[in-house]
Amino acid sequence: MRSRNPDRSRRPGAGPRARRAPRLTHIDEAGNARMVDVGAKAVTRRRALASGRIRMLPATLDAIRGGAIGKGDVLAVARIAAIQAGKDTARLIPLCHSLPLDVLEVDFAFHEPESLEVRVEARTSARTGVEMEALTTVAAALLTIYDMCKAIDRGMEIGPIALLEKEGGRSGRWVRGKEARGRG
Repeated sequence: MRSRNPDRSRRPGAGPRARRAPRLTHIDEAGNARMVDVGAKAVTRRRALASGRIRMLPATLDAIRGGAIGKGDVLAVARIAAIQAGKDTARLIPLCHSLPLDVLEVDFAFHEPESLEVRVEARTSARTGVEMEALTTVAAALLTIYDMCKAIDRGMEIGPIALLEKEGGRSGRWVRGKEARGRG
């Protein structure tokens, strides 16, 4: 039995002359969450690029670079954790489809004096995009870096995490900063 969203009619601006917002595909007509049916969509090559940063004390950044973190090789562990999380995205994000990932490329860049960037490229041939896998992979890498280094720097800050590009499917290519925010 489906539950109804009883507050749907009480939203501000919900009257007959209200301007219609773009329809959210994961919400049905009654306001319930749903998994989108992608069965009729064509299988196409999909690609997504995402990034995120973690800010820390300069000494923490030096310790990562120098391999001086007691738990081990921070970047190697973060890369493996990131790839595992990317592969498990559909299990972690309830309405995501399981995708046959072709690759998750995880790269790190040191930004002096106090931040480390994670960049992920995800690729697949599927009926739906691979953006969530790229973003999940970035988030897991950053969280793992935090976990590996928290004994010497609990004040680390994660963010922002962002989708930079996506390609494939009906909407084609989207590049951050080249289109209106939220489109694509």
